[in-house]
Amino acid sequence: MKTLATFLAAGALLAAPVVLPAKTRVTRTVEKTFTVQPGGTFKAATQGGDITIRTADVAEVRITAKKVFRTSDEQEADEVDTKLTLTMEQAGNDVTAEAKYEKRPGGSWFSSWPPVSVSFEVTVPKNFNLNLNTSGGDITAASITGNVRARTSGGDMEFARVDGEIDAHTSGGDIVLKEGTARAKLGTSGGDIEVDRAGGPTQVSTSGGDIIINSVTQLLSATTSGGDVRATLTEPLQQDAVLSTSGGDVRVRVVKGAGFELDASTSGGGVRAEGVTITIAKGGVGKSRLAGSVNGGGPRLKLRSSGGDITVQTDG
Repeated sequence: MKTLATFLAAGALLAAPVVLPAKTRVTRTVEKTFTVQPGGTFKAATQGGDITIRTADVAEVRITAKKVFRTSDEQEADEVDTKLTLTMEQAGNDVTAEAKYEKRPGGSWFSSWPPVSVSFEVTVPKNFNLNLNTSGGDITAASITGNVRARTSGGDMEFARVDGEIDAHTSGGDIVLKEGTARAKLGTSGGDIEVDRAGGPTQVSTSGGDIIINSVTQLLSATTSGGDVRATLTEPLQQDAVLSTSGGDVRVRVVKGAGFELDASTSGGGVRAEGVTITIAKGGVGKSRLAGSVNGGGPRLKLRSSGGDITVQTDG
């Protein structure tokens, strides 16, 4: 019996999958510091990494470029590194960091390209402008006074407070804005958008997620093709606004006593109005259409849904 048990145990060990230690990728860093004055612009572009921006009371831009090679072999990494162009330079009060790999050969079967990714971790003055672009990573920025332009083809975006205009777009991730005090334009083709506070004219759109705006003073539009839209307007409408979805509900809170023209319609649910006084021109409460003047009228509040309910209620 002991011999049989030993044989069975050995057989089980042979049948079990063999777990090999994961190969450690080669990682190298390059650091550089530039002396600047507040008010300049930092521009970054990379093909396959993240961009992280920190701010401080400093008169310099500090850059750490982290190169991660898709190999554990130092010699292979050396060969790849010769085809990578990494530039960090200054022109006046502006600083640029760019990582670019040679063009992908036609017909290449490699699933991951380029074979090295470069991420930037950067510290800039609190008063500085940002122009950020990555084709395959996330973008994160701390609170900053300045204009922000950001683009990524395959990652998430998160911004703290932006005291300046922000224009951000991603083709494959979520966007979070903690606070914006000026014009904000946010767009994604495949994720959710969440805004905690927006103090300027705000326009957000997504083709595949939800939109949540917890506080906005000047909403221009919030549109999605695949989720819910929820927004709280903290001031009376100053201009026409549109909230729409093709696949979810729309819920908007308005300031009590604010005047506007309501134009709400859904093909997949009903329209509800809670706490608002409306002179109905078309449709009715609980029906698929509700239009009319609220508190004497004003700018147009257009609400649309193709697959859900619409709710308008007062905040407080």
